[in-house]
Amino acid sequence: MGQGLSCAATQEHGFFSAVQSGDLDAVKTMLERDPSLIHQTTAYDRQSALHIAAANGRIEILSMILERSVDPDVVNRHKQTPLMLAAMHGKIACLIKLIEAGANILKFDSLHERTCLHYAAYYGHSDCLQAVLSAAQSSHVAVSWGYARFVNIRDGRGAAPLHLAARQRRPQCVRILLDNGALVCASTGGYGCPGSTPLHLAARGGSLDCIRELLAWGADRIQRDASGRIPYLVALKHKHGACAALLNPSATEPLVWPSPLKFISELNQEAKALLERALMDANKEREKNILKGTAYSLPSPSHSDSGADDNISEASDTEVCCICFEQVCTIEVQDCGHQMCAQCTLALCCHNKPNPTTACLNPPVCPFCRSSIVRLVVAKVKDSEDADLDIGDIGSPKMRKARKSRNFSSEESSSFKGLSGMSPFGKMGGRGSGRIAAENERVDKP
Repeated sequence: MGQGLSCAATQEHGFFSAVQSGDLDAVKTMLERDPSLIHQTTAYDRQSALHIAAANGRIEILSMILERSVDPDVVNRHKQTPLMLAAMHGKIACLIKLIEAGANILKFDSLHERTCLHYAAYYGHSDCLQAVLSAAQSSHVAVSWGYARFVNIRDGRGAAPLHLAARQRRPQCVRILLDNGALVCASTGGYGCPGSTPLHLAARGGSLDCIRELLAWGADRIQRDASGRIPYLVALKHKHGACAALLNPSATEPLVWPSPLKFISELNQEAKALLERALMDANKEREKNILKGTAYSLPSPSHSDSGADDNISEASDTEVCCICFEQVCTIEVQDCGHQMCAQCTLALCCHNKPNPTTACLNPPVCPFCRSSIVRLVVAKVKDSEDADLDIGDIGSPKMRKARKSRNFSSEESSSFKGLSGMSPFGKMGGRGSGRIAAENERVDKP
């Protein structure tokens, strides 16, 4: 009793406090006085100055420490690296700096046997998640492990990053992981209920947005966990009524991101964004119909800007999709140059949920010329003055005047009404129908 901290302990404590608060001048002064401080750790957690700087986002101090040849993969009491702490706390600048300094993204901790990818997904830091995935594509991980294997890496309880993101209600991370090859129907080991898929975990967490993303990527609503439960029953058990309504196997099958589009060698990113938005909008209309009249009714999605002129006569004949005659052409097939709206492009591929065992690897074909679709781009439309206008610029006044409203209400004019049960070319009546009637008869079912 009565013993105080030693001078050395007091100096270390002041050093770590300066690192935590971001006092760069004080840190430099202390290191000049005692260079060994840079290798000291805290008493209990064994946190180094690099850990503390990464966890608190002190990029200047972190950079200064790395310049002194400190190991970027130094570990604390739980074998966690500074990179893991940066991913855990969402400090993107520090995370990027550590990766540039050679930090190993494949390190596992001893607490949950998780990597920095698991931590970014669990805590919902989508920018950190994307940065780690980008690093994996250009590092030794892609060579030694394989990129797909890294995206689906398991922790000590058999949970992949997608399982953690779905359970923690992180829809943006769910989308990023799915877009980078995460297995949508993979089962867990001991995490949650054994055998749970990401859809089971999203149902348990009650995240409608995560469920939307998973269903749009082909998640199986009737896959059972080790207890024999489907996601619908999990949602009911945890009293997530709206989630249960969407997961009910008797409800309308959701539209699924079309597997044929995954085999298009060059899917333009802007075109992909338009297609994904059209798919999610169509599924939101499905949700509205399922939840109509219940306590979980969702507001009808609005797709037209305030003040937009929705009169179809405002758009020229060349701007209107020649399949549905309702939407403005937003997608162009190269190299043939034929144009369609995003909804009809999806309709070529979205009728049936893709089956991984029987999915055809052949790319879809253009409904006008029957040539294989190998590249989709955002279409260009022309305004009344014949000036080129990028369809992606949906906020411009010219675009508001040119485009057709995308209001997916219960009106009979909706081009996606009953899409999953009818041919995309079933509404050929009207102008120009004879032009592609013969081609329509030869269109294969996707």
